[in-house]
Formats: sequence, structure tokens, C-alpha cells
Amino acid sequence: MSDSTSKSLVIWAFVATAIVMLSAPTIVVLGASFTAGNIITFPPDGLSLKWYASIAQASDLRQAFVRSLIVATICTLIAIPAGTLAGIALVKYRVRFARSIQIYLLLPFTIPLIGSGIGMMLAFGKIGVLGSLWPVGIACCVINLPFMIWAVTASARNLSPDLELAAANCGAPPLQRFLYITLPAVLPGVITGSLLMFILALNEFLVSLLLVDARIVTLPVQIYNSIRSIITPDLAAISVVFIVCAGLVIALLDRLVGLDFFLKSK
Repeated sequence: MSDSTSKSLVIWAFVATAIVMLSAPTIVVLGASFTAGNIITFPPDGLSLKWYASIAQASDLRQAFVRSLIVATICTLIAIPAGTLAGIALVKYRVRFARSIQIYLLLPFTIPLIGSGIGMMLAFGKIGVLGSLWPVGIACCVINLPFMIWAVTASARNLSPDLELAAANCGAPPLQRFLYITLPAVLPGVITGSLLMFILALNEFLVSLLLVDARIVTLPVQIYNSIRSIITPDLAAISVVFIVCAGLVIALLDRLVGLDFFLKSK
């Protein structure tokens, strides 16, 4: 066996192992959601859709899912202007202490989520807004905003300054140059960051756990509260719904801007 063949076999062995390790939890949850039994088992004890019918009829899960959608929407609506303008500014302009600002924007990744959650819980509690959904949306935006900024900066780096100079020479005011040149150029990054922010906020658990109460629980918190007593197959079914939502977002991302751009922006 030649050296190149041996290297190829080793590489493909690592690739196959990684695929199996990444896919195994999803396959187990997917199989368990179709079980005909009353407890989570894999392989499933027969095949049935009754657990999907169960979650469709469960009003508490439906309401929690709607709350999660509201939180994700609030997060995305805040992230679009904030992340877009910040990303453009860091690339286009000579901002003082730009390096320090970029390091500061990494803080949500370096601070443990439990620390960020407690800090925001104290801050929102101080001003008396806990018990509403919009603080949860803001919190999700704060901890995930670097993803939005990185996606926009990846697009902004491809923007030629000559285009804006030409528009300025033709008499276009700053706002018109922004709307007709800068914004279309960074639109792939805005779309990428927006979809990513939406799905991250939809799945956010730890920070949501600290900011919600029994009246406004989001779906991840609702699932957590349920598994504290007993793990039933309907929880596997709702987990599959989350997986499908993430898959739809990835498909939409690939359709709109392409996954190559998304991977490069990382």
C-alpha cells in the first residue's frame, strides 16, 4: 500500500469518525421521537407519530415556542442595525482604539454565560423590567452580537472605496451612498448574521433561564423544567422540531448567500 493511499485512509477514517460522533445524538433523538412506547428508548419501541401529535396539542409547549420566536425576533431586529453599523465602521473608518474595541467585542465569548446572565438579571431587575420578553431578546443579542459583526465585516472588506468616491464625485450625499452602495455590498453579511442571530436566540437556554419566570418561559426553559421530573418521548419530538428549524435556517442561508460565504465569515 502506497504512502498516499495510507494517508487517504487515515484522513477518511478521521472524517468518518467525526461524522458519526456529530450525527449520533441527532439520530438517537430522531429515533426516540418516533417510538410507540411511553418512555424514551433507542432503538425505538415501534414507530408512531403520537408524540408529534402530543406536542401539537400541548398548549404550554405551543405558547413557549411562540415566546421563543418573539425573543429571537427581538434579538434579530436589534442586532441588524447595531451589528451592521459596527461592522461597517470597524472596516471603513479609522476608529481610535479599533483594536481595543475588537477585543472588547469578544468579551461575550470570554465571560461565562452564567456570569453574563447574572449580570443582566441584576441590571434588568434594578430597573424593574424582569417578567417581560424584550429583556430576554436584548440579552440574547448582547451575548451573540459578535457573530453579526463578524459576518458584516467579512462583506465590508470586499467593498471597494473607489465606488463610494465615484458616487461622492457625482454629487451623491452620504445617506444615498450608504443606501445604494455600502448597504447592498454588505447585504450578504447582514443576511448571514441575521439568520445566525435568530437561530442562536431561538435556542438560547442559560441566559433565558435566569431572566424568565413561570409566566413567560421560553421553549428551551420549558423543556428543562419538564426533564427535571421525567424524560418522555414528547421532549425528543420537540427537540426534533428545533433541529428542523435549524436545518431550515441553514437551507435558507445557503439559498440566499451560500454556505461558502458563511464559512469564510467565521
